[in-house]
Amino acid sequence: MKKMTLLAAAAAFSLVTEAASAQTYVRYSQDGGEIHWGMVHDDGIYQLADAPYLSMAHTGTIVQREDVKLEAPVDPNLVFMTAFNFRSHIRGEPAEYPGLFTIPASSIVGPEDPIVRPAESTNLHYEAEMAIIVGKHAENVSVEDAHEYIFGVTAGNDVSERTWQANDIQWVRAKGSRGFNAVGPVLVQGADYKNIEIEGRLNGEKVQGENSSDLIFSMEEMLSYISRYFTLEPGDMIWSGTMGSTRKMEPGDVFEVELSEIGILKNTVVQGK
Repeated sequence: MKKMTLLAAAAAFSLVTEAASAQTYVRYSQDGGEIHWGMVHDDGIYQLADAPYLSMAHTGTIVQREDVKLEAPVDPNLVFMTAFNFRSHIRGEPAEYPGLFTIPASSIVGPEDPIVRPAESTNLHYEAEMAIIVGKHAENVSVEDAHEYIFGVTAGNDVSERTWQANDIQWVRAKGSRGFNAVGPVLVQGADYKNIEIEGRLNGEKVQGENSSDLIFSMEEMLSYISRYFTLEPGDMIWSGTMGSTRKMEPGDVFEVELSEIGILKNTVVQGK
């Protein structure tokens, strides 16, 4: 086993022991400037010319963790989420096909950004999840071949405004408002997404926990199902759905999503205007 660390004292960038074949990527900015992709090594972040699922070409620039801000390690056009995909999160029997919905990519924030509670929000909840990133163009992919289209894995918090979710005709506002969906801190290629421990902690208290092997519809099944109806492109995201029950978050609360083989995503809730 190989332990890939990069100034592990930075809590938002906590990494865990990974298989030697795994590779870790980040997106980062410096002083509010341009956002770059980078490959994580023990001696720094090696800047890439493009997203790793498009090109592994290096620019020759190496930066240090303490000199950059970590951005969300994703850059999707399409973001698909899964509803009711753990038995612990549903009542009765599962549906015959996945509960699927989309959110705008503009709702995504990074591991060093706050989660923004809108001014009129009264019932904002966390949802610890795993998300996969599509690695190549996908249409009508079989379940058996779907693994070939999954580039990597990251952690996500599908923040949800439950009152809006119950009362709106669609879930787009309740699930996809600006500043809702935190992702990160890293994107890992080679992680075993079929056996990932997913844990959610509110202010340090464990409030959610389950393994990705417990999904009703696996990530391969989700990618195959989505690709029947939508064209997936490199960088697009598919979220797993959450487990168990959730609670309301208030401004000042800190929510963490920890995924084995990935690391810890940690964000603070702030009050929006």
